[in-house]
Parts: sequence; structure tokens; C-alpha cells
Amino acid sequence: MAWPCRMVYSLFFLPSLATIVSAQANPAESQPATQEQNYGGCLEAPTPDAPPSMCVPTLAKNENDAGVEAIAKPTAKIDLVVPQGSTLRIALDQRTRISHPGDAVHGKVVETVYAFDQPVIPEGSIATGHVIKVDSVPGVRRTMAYANGDFSPFHKYAVSFDTVTLPDGRQLSVATTVSAGTAQVVHLVSPAAQKQKSAAERAADTGKGKIHEAQDQIHQSWQQVTAPGKLDRLKRYIVAQSPYRHQYIETGTRFNADLDSALSFGEIQRTSDDFTALASSLPPNTTLKARLLGEVSSATATRGTRVEAVLTEPLYSPAHQLILPVNSRILGQVVQAKAAHKFHHNGELRLIFERIEIPAEPERAAAETAPPQPVVQTAKNESRPELTRPELTHRGNLRMTGNIEGVEVDRRDHMVLDEEGGARTTDSKTRYLSTGVAILLAAAASHTDSEHGTVDNAGDPGVRTAAGGSGFRLVGALVSLGAKSQPVSIALGVYGASSSVYTNFLSRGHEVVFPKDTPLEIGFGNPHAAASQAKP
Repeated sequence: MAWPCRMVYSLFFLPSLATIVSAQANPAESQPATQEQNYGGCLEAPTPDAPPSMCVPTLAKNENDAGVEAIAKPTAKIDLVVPQGSTLRIALDQRTRISHPGDAVHGKVVETVYAFDQPVIPEGSIATGHVIKVDSVPGVRRTMAYANGDFSPFHKYAVSFDTVTLPDGRQLSVATTVSAGTAQVVHLVSPAAQKQKSAAERAADTGKGKIHEAQDQIHQSWQQVTAPGKLDRLKRYIVAQSPYRHQYIETGTRFNADLDSALSFGEIQRTSDDFTALASSLPPNTTLKARLLGEVSSATATRGTRVEAVLTEPLYSPAHQLILPVNSRILGQVVQAKAAHKFHHNGELRLIFERIEIPAEPERAAAETAPPQPVVQTAKNESRPELTRPELTHRGNLRMTGNIEGVEVDRRDHMVLDEEGGARTTDSKTRYLSTGVAILLAAAASHTDSEHGTVDNAGDPGVRTAAGGSGFRLVGALVSLGAKSQPVSIALGVYGASSSVYTNFLSRGHEVVFPKDTPLEIGFGNPHAAASQAKP
């Protein structure tokens, strides 16, 4: 009788016992992983004499995932170096007199300098230097200046910048070779680029017609007249007409300072994710900012002449992935060159760019950070790599067609761009007016003055003064007024008229010249079909 009762008692309490055991086990399972690590993977601290088989360390549920996350992606170090020959574009912010070597010059960097993809010398950094050379005026040039009433012709000079102060106060010692300064810089944009910009702002520009070149020149001249500082400009104009004057470098004059040695700004680390878009095809209608590595002139260039430029700002994809680092080479050629001729026929020049090459260091870094090669098993159970690391020497050579969409040149060059980026020089519309006035003054100087019932054989004093000024400026005007001689006035007037005719109509025209380090904006359209697979 006792045995059946025990069986019923066991069956009744077994489910309750399982529940109690489960309730005791759950708290142990919810203990943090740090406690299991403290006990060697056991839930409780084993006794000192317990055999090793008493406790088997348990594996974390996400141990495999943790191992994957613990594997760091390969990185590559890239030196942030501004290489030798890179250009600092500097504009003077103080008027500087040119008298002797050693005169201080002071300016600001007007274009940010990058290393790889990092800005290292921001726009607005202060550049200081000095005048290193003041050349004497050659005899022939001095004689021609004297003939035009200029007894203090300007000297050729050279400057050098030796210190750059960053916005954070750090000072960099630099050695530079500086090209001649440009007093009036103008940014030209091709009509095709203007159309693209106006399309984006079509609503705001509705009803506005195309501004003609003559109207643009009138507008610029009116701005110069109405801009602040009219009295100061008038004073400088009068001084410029005088036979004796000091030589100054005006505020705003721009210089290109090429580095004689490289500048190092440390290093950065990049992973394979940072090189995902490196040297990939350019987005449609991309504009690259670059500078020329050598002078190109319509006087010396021929069809097929090689042209090289270097990228000055990095290019990113719409997802902000680096496509082209700075110092990428942009290679092209001259497709049309027409030299200037006599009778004032001006030169023409047209360039296209066909290939982009990224620097070697980004290629190396991308190869170092590439994912490891997949491994497959051969028939002999030997592992071998299935793929090799990507070689960027093939995809890093992009073949596309680019034209000049913008360029910065000297305003005095009177240069314009057409829709395809071709450049040509133009003549000022005022040359007809100035030449006509000079001829009229020479003719008027031959007539006597018979006003107020008297006859002055020397001619009208005002006409004499104007005729003399057309030939020898202020000196000619004073000589003609003081001499009171009609033959003298006629001679000065004829010289001025003939000089104007020769200069404006008979002399050789102006060449199209892109000096070394000329800033360019190069527009690229849709890539060629095999752009990403093109070999060098």
C-alpha cells in the first residue's frame, strides 16, 4: 500500500520540482558576462580541490560576431605634403613702393591650398616677404620712354615671400619663386558655362537678354568712375601722366608664389571605405579647378602641343566620397593655334583636356587597404588566391573630354572665351575714337586762331595744348602751350596721330598667352564608354 502512494506522490510533485529548478537556473543565465569571465567561464566559483571536468566554460552567444567586429580594417598612412612647385596665390593688401631691394611686401593667400584632400593653408592666411631685386631700365626702353615724355620709366622687379601665418597663429617658413604680379585680374567664363548657370536661375533671370561686350565694358568703366575713392584715383591718374613719379605695387596686385621645397603637415590614416570612389568616373557636368604647369601661347603653340594642368581642389562624389585628390594631373593638347599678324590681327588658342591621372601615393594606399584575396581550395587541397588586389594604374587613368569654362587673366589682355572654351584677344572699341580725336587735333593745330577780331598765328592755345598732349602727354602739352609755335604744335599733333594709327591698326596684334600657374576651370561632360577601363 505504501508503494502506490509514493508513486502518486512523485507524479504529483514532479512538475512543481521542474518549475523550481527552472526558476533557479534563469537568474544564473541572466548574470552579466563579466561574472562568467571572472570565474573562467563557470557560473560559480569552483572549490580548490575540484577537478577540471567539474566546470566547462560556456561560450558567449555572440562570440563569433564579436570576433568579426574585433578584426580591424586595414589602414594606410598618407603623408600630407604640399609638393615642391605648388603655388600660393597671394594678393597684396598694402600699397608698396619699389625703390630698392629689401622693401617689405605684405599680402594674403586668396586660394586655399590642399594636401591630398585636407586644407592645410586656408584662404586668408597672411604672407609676408620683401623685394629681392630691382633691375635697371635698358637704354632702348629708356629712350622710347623719354620720347613719350616719361622720364621715370618703371623698373622690372622681383619679390619673394618667406613667411606664411595661418589663421590659428602658426607660422610657416617658406622659400618661393614669384612670377610677375597682375594688377587687374578678371575672371572670364565661357558662354556655355553661363548658360548652365542661368538655367539653374532661369526664374530669376527671365527677361534678361545677353549683355554685349561693348555694354559690359561701359558698365565696368562706369563702376570704376562711381566706385569709392574717386579723388584718390584721380590723383594717381594725374601722377601717372607726369614725367617724374615713384613706382608702386598697387593694392590687390596678385602674385603666384611657387614653393622651392615641399611643406609637410603630418599624416592621416585612411581605410578601404575611403577609397571606394577613388578614380571612378566623374559625375556629368563636372567642373574641376586646376592650374597650368607651363605657359601656352598662340605665338609658339601648334596643333597637338601637349598641355598639362594639376588639380588644386579635391573632387567628391554626391555621397561625399573622394574621387580625385589634389595634384591629380589633367592632360590635354592644343587643337587650334593662330598666331597674331600685322595690321592688328589678334591670336587665337583652343585647348582640350583628355585624360586625368591620380598621384601614385593614393594608388598605393588604396591597394594596401584593399580587402584580402578570397581563397579557394584546389584539387590537391592546397589553398591559392582567386583574385589579386585591384591595380589602380588602370582605373586611375580616366579618359574624358574637357574644355575650359573659366580662366583668370590680366584685364589688360582683353581676352574672351567662346562656347567651346577657345580664347582670343579683342581690341577696345575706343581705339576708333582715340585715333579719330588724335587726327582731328593734328588737323586743328594747323589752323590759326581768329576769334575776338584778332589773329593768333600760333593757333588756339587749347588746341595747341591738346595736340601736344596727344603726342607726348603732359610734357608735350606744356611744350606746345609755352612755345606758341604753330609748327611745333603741328609736329606734336602729327606724331600723336601717326602713333595712334600705327598702334591701333598697323602694328602686330595681341597674342593669347596663358602664363604658367594660370587658374583654370575645366568642365567635363559625360565620360567615354571605356573611361573606367582605359589603360595608360
